[in-house]
Amino acid sequence: MPEKPTLLIVDDEANVLFTLKLVLEEDGYDITTASSCAEALKLIHNAHQFDAILTDLRMEQEDIGLELAEAAAKLHPRPVIVIFTGYGSVENARGALGIQVDYFALKPLDLDDLKNALHRLLVWRGRVRRGRA
Repeated sequence: MPEKPTLLIVDDEANVLFTLKLVLEEDGYDITTASSCAEALKLIHNAHQFDAILTDLRMEQEDIGLELAEAAAKLHPRPVIVIFTGYGSVENARGALGIQVDYFALKPLDLDDLKNALHRLLVWRGRVRRGRA
């Protein structure tokens, strides 16, 4: 059986972490969660490799998710980077584009759109086959 794609989900809202973990595990992913940017940075810098990193934009401070996305963009192999936020603005969208974020979503998340985009991006990167994860 092929290895499950690995995802790191980062959000300071426990209910968001729980929901995304539940939904994406059900879709066949191996999930690790972090409740802060600092916790996520420790995970990615301690040799944890993830196929994708999904992060909230605003946690310990405003736009801190961009810091995590920037660190993730420097990893080899580079994971798929997804940012979601309840505080969308032109400025943070520009910041996300400057880091080459793969998917930018507004809360409340449309879980079907998120799952489809994530799957499509992982297939494109060769991390999963065309069937579901």
